[in-house]
Amino acid sequence: MPRLLFTFLVLSLGGLLLGSAVAGDRLRIAVPDIGAGSQPAGGVLVDVIRAQQRLERAFAPLGVTVEWRFFKGAAPLINESFANGQVDVAYLGDLGAIVGRSAGLDTRVVAAAARGITHYLAVPVDSPIHNLAQLRGRRVGLFRGTAAELSFIEALRSSGLTLADVRLVNLDFVAASAALAAGQLDATWGGLNTLVLAKRGLARLPVATSDLGGAGDLSGLLVVSGSLATKHPDWVRTLVRVQREAAAWASDPAHREAYLNLLAERTGYPVSLLLQDLERSAPLEKRLAPELDESFRQRLQDAVTTALQARLIRRDIALNDWLAASPPPTTRTP
Repeated sequence: MPRLLFTFLVLSLGGLLLGSAVAGDRLRIAVPDIGAGSQPAGGVLVDVIRAQQRLERAFAPLGVTVEWRFFKGAAPLINESFANGQVDVAYLGDLGAIVGRSAGLDTRVVAAAARGITHYLAVPVDSPIHNLAQLRGRRVGLFRGTAAELSFIEALRSSGLTLADVRLVNLDFVAASAALAAGQLDATWGGLNTLVLAKRGLARLPVATSDLGGAGDLSGLLVVSGSLATKHPDWVRTLVRVQREAAAWASDPAHREAYLNLLAERTGYPVSLLLQDLERSAPLEKRLAPELDESFRQRLQDAVTTALQARLIRRDIALNDWLAASPPPTTRTP
């Protein structure tokens, strides 16, 4: 679809692919900014890794400087930056990474950044809507071109609906929340923004992906440029090792309070909401597991198939070529 692929027209020129992506001794990391506060935030494990300077410490012995770049425009701008050789690494939702690869970006998935992330249907408090089937013909706010769109498609499919059965309004999460609160929408589909609405008494959350057997759960990917993977496999191994160490720290019950407080401080969402979301999602040890295991591979393959069937992408993806072989775990203590 043109709205998803317009940023990749530059690829037809050939010269802007990722051959020059690695910039000297810098590692440039792109992250969608999900923060609700005054500072940028990536959520899940990104904020742990950044706040604790895990990558900076890991790459210092290699003489590599780590640069964090947060994007409010999320996946489209990050993919464009990949195409222009301006970033080397990205934390991306599944759809954004899939769109980029399908459009010709030379990327590699080296680890899972998150899995089993819950999304919610928010409706006005007095709404007659209690399930997805009742969305037929209704106005639904959706941040199109993001992982939320893929999530919504899969959730609708579990109730026998498609996007054509609802009246979509393309709004980012902030705008969709405001429109729902103002009575301009019948529903919206989102993450923590919907929990905020419910906490303020402005919405009900009749459906969550956790109610649907996982249909619509989101995944996050740690993606590197093909150039980085080829020229600096040692850097990639370090990235994956740090991801494992951060996941081990965050999923340790002894660190649960510290983890939630760190996320709250970085994202601007209160601990109570983060805890509510965690309770509706996969356990932390599963949610944060970075391994590209068979269940994650199958989930990603299903996402690719859904995106292709929904015409969110035009070309299929050879999953085995896209997924990098994960380096074996190390015994280093997080």
